[in-house]
Amino acid sequence: MAGGEGKAAVPLLEKKTEVYFDGCPGCAMDRRKAENPGIPYDLFFHIWVINLVTCMPLSSLFPYLYFMIRDLHIAKRVEDIGFYAGFVGVAYMLGRTLTSIIWGILADHIGRKPVIVITIFSMLVFNTLFGLSMHYWMAIATRFFLGFLHGSLGTIRAYAVEVCRPEHHAVGLSLVSTSWAVALIIGPAIGGYLAQPTEKYPKLFPMNSFFGRFPYFLPSLCMSVLYFLILISCIWLPSFYSLGHIITLWAFLEALCSMKSISAPPTPAWNNSTSWLQKKRAADEPIWLIMQFQLLEDQATDLLMAHLSNSEDFVKKHNTSTWSLFKNWPLMSSIILFCITCFDDMAYSEIFPLWAENNKKYGGLGFSTEDVGNVLLVTGSGVLLYQTFVYPCMIKVLGLINTSRVAAILSMMLLLTYPPMANLSKPWLYCTMNIASLLKNNCVATIVTCSFILQNSSVPQDQRATANGIATTLMSFSKTFAPAGAGIMFSWAQKHQHAFFIPGDQILFFLLAMVIFVEFICTFKPFLAMTKESSSGSCH
Repeated sequence: MAGGEGKAAVPLLEKKTEVYFDGCPGCAMDRRKAENPGIPYDLFFHIWVINLVTCMPLSSLFPYLYFMIRDLHIAKRVEDIGFYAGFVGVAYMLGRTLTSIIWGILADHIGRKPVIVITIFSMLVFNTLFGLSMHYWMAIATRFFLGFLHGSLGTIRAYAVEVCRPEHHAVGLSLVSTSWAVALIIGPAIGGYLAQPTEKYPKLFPMNSFFGRFPYFLPSLCMSVLYFLILISCIWLPSFYSLGHIITLWAFLEALCSMKSISAPPTPAWNNSTSWLQKKRAADEPIWLIMQFQLLEDQATDLLMAHLSNSEDFVKKHNTSTWSLFKNWPLMSSIILFCITCFDDMAYSEIFPLWAENNKKYGGLGFSTEDVGNVLLVTGSGVLLYQTFVYPCMIKVLGLINTSRVAAILSMMLLLTYPPMANLSKPWLYCTMNIASLLKNNCVATIVTCSFILQNSSVPQDQRATANGIATTLMSFSKTFAPAGAGIMFSWAQKHQHAFFIPGDQILFFLLAMVIFVEFICTFKPFLAMTKESSSGSCH
């Protein structure tokens, strides 16, 4: 009988009881995930749209930047336009590099939603001002502040993980990277079609109209309208600053004081109008009071375990610092892979339109801007379908690491086939180029999404936004050098098109392939390390 009772009691000891507090946004989200095991399509769609819109400014100016610099009359010679255009592109990345970690830390302290709302509002303001730029310094300043106040890139990745169950993390992060990839397509399309409207659509926009004086305002206005709509939609975006651990700490403190016959301090009132600073003080105060008791007896330990569902998470939450993340090799190794992939993608995005629009006698394809736009449109649609339906299945079959390796190998092979495409006739050339571009961008999206999953599984929940902020900072730093380096190499390739050994365009794509080879090497140990959580679902 006793033995039977002992055996029967084991499941009861192992069973973890979830406790939810009324009025706690974090508990409401946890309860929703527990009661709804399926994919939260509504939240994923909202996150997808927010990330899509906030990522558009990165590349939306590329189609008209050359003409904008020309019209600002800052360059004395035509040859100098590219030099001044580079600083406008770099300003955005520089601003984002300086503050991404800070935004991540802030998101871990005040919640994800406030950071997302601040980002959208700042983009609404400064993107509008950029379209109204009449001087070069104003264009530089507004682009800098667009990047400086862009705090949602890392935050949205942490948010996507936290609104779904662990088995749906791959879907959530793949949709985030899909929206990012699609934004890099839609952004330039908006800029290319809507810039200089008085020249393209003179019947709708006369030369003496407002858009004749500000020829680059219409693309900014169009995106600012989208920002305003998304800002309004954030009213329905769930906020889940967790109140559960705060109430738990105060409950433990009251029980502890009762056990030691000491008067407990009054528990702070909690309501929707409580500021984030008051919330943080409500969380910090019981911790310090509890520490003052210097509890060592088993009775207090058992009481603590009764009120805290996971003591290890509690210890990590209050004893880890931001700087400790830099010593987390599983996190940093996945960030390094992410940065190299983004460097390659940025360099490719700079080189591809230049090469495709270049004359065939210089190794290009002779495409028009409309041809390049059509290729990018097909690519964006294909990436969306691939990330939504194909990528999750590949992860289940191959695992994170093997999927990344396959994508890297395929990407290298594709880049080496680009130069010979210039010899194809137009019908075959269009078809081949669309397929190659689609596959190449899907490979990039695959590796980026795998690195997202590895990053978010390498840190506890309360450090995810900070970790993603570090990743965004280092990624922005690497992307700062990619456009300049790609432009210099493309210029060099044009001058060595008829070299004795290897033509310049072949050297150009060979160098891009070598960057991807470095990515491939970084997917092996000891360059890439994984936690037990991420390695359990990955193939080595």
